[in-house]
Amino acid sequence: MLIIGITGTLGAGKGTIVEYLIREEFFVHHSVRAFLSQEIIKKGLPLNRDTMTWLANELRKKHSPSYVVDRLYNEALKEGKDCIIESIRTRGEVESLRQKRDFYLFAVDADPAIRYKRVVARDSETDRISYQTFLDNERREMHSAGAGEQNIAWCMAHADFVFVNNGTKEELFVEVKKVMDTLRSKNG
Repeated sequence: MLIIGITGTLGAGKGTIVEYLIREEFFVHHSVRAFLSQEIIKKGLPLNRDTMTWLANELRKKHSPSYVVDRLYNEALKEGKDCIIESIRTRGEVESLRQKRDFYLFAVDADPAIRYKRVVARDSETDRISYQTFLDNERREMHSAGAGEQNIAWCMAHADFVFVNNGTKEELFVEVKKVMDTLRSKNG
């Protein structure tokens, strides 16, 4: 059973890699964003990026720095299939997953202007923002000191594989396939 975590900058293509892994590699998808969205809806709070960040940080403070991904990992274990956990954002999450067998961390990045266009195009509730807000959100999430706080830069620096996604989906899929072929041959 392969476990892949995916981290990256806003709009870089995490969901595109997930799409490939589900369709071509038959992975099961577990999303931090979906987990948090469900919790936010249960609590009757506004569904936006600030609420997601606040709730994720509260859950990590209350339980552990890796609380959400540990929950998702346990769900994956029950299924017993290769899975991808999307939106790894903290040092604590990476450190917890590193203790698991057959875990690999993917990171994806792209030019900020390209990423903003992608965010605007996907038009989700949390993506209807100005370019400046987009940049401010990213700056806020890139660095922190605590193991349970968002630190995408640290996560990306500790990835096993990094994808630069300034091109087309098809170009990204070719790169992901190369990595998956390597992992499949390594893990038999």
